This record gives sequence, C-alpha cells and structure tokens, in this order.
Amino acid sequence: MNDCKRKKMSNGRLSSHFTLPSEEKLKELIGTTKDWALLNGIVMRSKSNYSRDSVIFAPFTLFPSIFPRVEFEKAVEIQPVLNELMHKVAHDYEFLYNTLKNTIEVDHFTKKLFEIYEIVRKEGFTQSFGLGIFRSDYMIDVKNEISLSIRQVEINTIASSFAGLSSKLSLLHRFVLERLNRFEDLKKLPENNALSGICEGLLEAWRFYDNKSAAILIVVEDMPFNIADQRFHEFELYKLNPNIRILRETLTELSVHAKLDEQRRLLVNGEEIAVVYYRSGYSPEQYPSEKEWDIRLQIERSKAIKCPTINYHLAGTKRVQQALAVDEVLDKFLKDEEKNKKVKGIFTGLYSLDLNAAGDEAVEMAVKNPDDFVLKPQREGGGNNVYGDDIPKLLSEIGKSKERTAFILMNRIRPPVQNNFIIKPGDNDIPSNLDVISELGIFGVIIGNEKNIIVNKQVGHMLRTKEHSINEGGVAFGAGSLDSPFLSD
Repeated sequence: MNDCKRKKMSNGRLSSHFTLPSEEKLKELIGTTKDWALLNGIVMRSKSNYSRDSVIFAPFTLFPSIFPRVEFEKAVEIQPVLNELMHKVAHDYEFLYNTLKNTIEVDHFTKKLFEIYEIVRKEGFTQSFGLGIFRSDYMIDVKNEISLSIRQVEINTIASSFAGLSSKLSLLHRFVLERLNRFEDLKKLPENNALSGICEGLLEAWRFYDNKSAAILIVVEDMPFNIADQRFHEFELYKLNPNIRILRETLTELSVHAKLDEQRRLLVNGEEIAVVYYRSGYSPEQYPSEKEWDIRLQIERSKAIKCPTINYHLAGTKRVQQALAVDEVLDKFLKDEEKNKKVKGIFTGLYSLDLNAAGDEAVEMAVKNPDDFVLKPQREGGGNNVYGDDIPKLLSEIGKSKERTAFILMNRIRPPVQNNFIIKPGDNDIPSNLDVISELGIFGVIIGNEKNIIVNKQVGHMLRTKEHSINEGGVAFGAGSLDSPFLSD
C-alpha cells in the first residue's frame, strides 16, 4: 500500500491508490481482519438467518478511506453550533408548527408525533430538560477539480447509531496499517471516542436527574439486529459507573410494564427511570398498534429525561432541514454572524414541494433533471429516498395532491470516487477492488431546556462507504459498510 496521500483530483476521482500485497498475502490479511472484527465485536445479527445466539461481522472496508483533513476538521468544529441550532429549533413551537403543518396533513407518522408534542406542551412539560444525541452526516461535494467541500446530507436526532462499532472500526484500521508496516500513517487516523463520548452524555443526564437509584431505560426494537452497537453503550455505561441500573424494553413491552406514579415518575416494573434512550421509535413499523403510541405519550409526560424529547425528534425531520436552508430562517436562529456563515457553508440546495409556485418550480426542476436531485420523505433508517428516473415517475403519480408536501427535494451531492475493498460476511474469495464513495457522520451531545444549555459538545465520528453505483448506503439497511477516515492534506 502506498502512503495514501491525495495527489490531485481527476474526473471526480481521488488519485490515490493502494500498492497491494500479493494475492496470497491479501487473502491472509482479509481473513485476519475478519477474525479481528468478530473477536472485537464489530458484529450484527443476521437479517436473513436471525438468531439471538449468533452474530456475523458487520460489512467493513479493508483500508481506511481518504477524507480531506480540512473538511473533517470543519465538520468536527461545527458540530456544537449544529447542536445549538437544533436545540433552538426544537424549542420554537411556532416554527415547528408552521414548518410541519402541511406535512402532518398527509404523513400519519409525523402527525402522531406532533399530536404527542401538542398534548405535552398544553399540559406543561413535567421535565423541561432533554438530552440530544445528534449525528450530522456529510458527503464531500466535488464542485471542480480543485475544490472539495463538505455538504450536509441530513442531521439525525433520534437513535443516531454506530458510535460503538465505529469506535472499534478505527482500531481495526490501525491494526491493518500496522500489519502493512505503515506505522508513520497511524497519525492520519483520527482518534475516535464516539462511544465513550455518547455514554458520558447519557451519564451526565442521569446525574442531572439526581437520583442514584434510578435507572437508564434503553428502548429497543423487537428484533435488534444492531445488537453490538447497542450493547456497547450499555457495557460502557457499566464501565463508567458499575452501580448504575440499565433496562432494555421494546415499546410493546413498555405498554405493559411502564406506568407513571402521582409525581409523574416513570416506573418500569417498579423501577424509577432517570433517562430514556430511544434506539427504536423512529419508524412507523415500530408502532404496530395504538398502545405503542400511548406509551410514547406517557413517557413524554414523565419526569424522566428523554433522548430525544418529542420536540428534538420533530426538529430532525427532513422538512425542518429544508426550511433551515432558507437564509432568513437560519438568521432567526443563529444571530452570531460567524456561526451563521459556517452553517450556511455546509448546506446544499434544499426545496419544499408545497402546493405553491415555489413547489411547482421544484417539481419542474426535478422532472427535467432527475439525476441532479434526491427526493426525500419524512423517514429514518435507510431505504426511503427516491433517485433518478423514479423521481419523475413518483411525482407524476402524486401530482398536485397534498401527498407531495410530505417530501423535500435535495440537490444530489457528487462525492469523489476512490478504490477500496468491501469485506462482507459470506465472501470466501478476495472481493473486487471497487469504486466507492463515503459519508462522514459527526456525533454531538447536548443537554438543556428552553432557557439553558448545560452540556454542548462534539463527541466522535463515523464513516460509511458504499459502492459508487449504489444509491442507498445505510449499514443497517444492508448497502453500506463501516469505514474510517484517513486524513489527507
């Protein structure tokens, strides 16, 4: 492998290559890294052959992928500003209502979330403080052969995942570089403390609740495929405080086991809950009946600190993301000129599809040049966006119905291409050296209420990489792979 330095751009490609070892040594390296991944917990449960008693390694890249150092540092630096922005947005009811009012008419899921928000707001929040664990995702946009700059893909405010596995993946890539005698390149792998940083945030919220006998509740899916990433958080919390109690329950289980007492303390099987950490609840299928919605409301009514609060959850919707890209809207929330300029610098083109002249113009743009855009619904978890020729097809089907307002349109980001090997479970032969593109995620933690912010920090990163020809790239969704940034100057 060469020194991985980015020499120049050519036709949207990073001109960096790996001098590969012989086929025999490459096969040995791949086998060794597979074992390293399995033995160090870079694992998931299989979706095709689900069992609580077995795991497979999560897809990962053999080598760390090149990422411009300046742009990585920019993303790290801006995260506390984005935390602050989302916090302010979440505590502005009028803005959330006006931004989402058309969406909630046609999107049942967003409507149910907003109904909970309306109820607890009118009753008065029992717990005014909330915990936000956010992740802002970026791709490098290639504007020309010289300029490379990050553009925000989205910001996640609920169940922001892969801090645990990404922290481990950074160590795997250190191991790979060491095996290749590239010790001088280790400094190009940035330290990644995403897992400990998030868990310290959870612990700070638990301390703020001020009851040492109260527990942390992790709300999980019925079939938690991403089990290692979730459990690593739990085990790290035990490491930070061995005396803490941690419960894991699904929304369905909580509908039976959870209740509020007279002081609106949240009790699960009789145990008081200090912090509720959602690793589920972000997708409609996670609410199979009204009882799951009912318990989400009861949790929101409780004294427990929620991660996220219902208004943090709503602040992370795609429609809000689109609204914030309007200059005068952002100016309202970020009056500091320097902060404002930095945030505007990471936005790409975002357009509403409201039933007005601006929405019609956005539709016309998308139909005329569909490859230049991505159509996004109000969903999380991967596999939901619409690309290419499917965009005009869908827009034609929905026409000028109100359903159109549930989507936003985003300029398609064109990241630079490079080569890497994606190692997947079940591949016995040496995989192809693929053209790949990457997406960087930066984690942030914030704790506060409408008037005060008591914690605000950036806590780590993740990198996901996929084949250049694939549109959707989520690891849990099945198309992406875990990766690490290799910082280039």
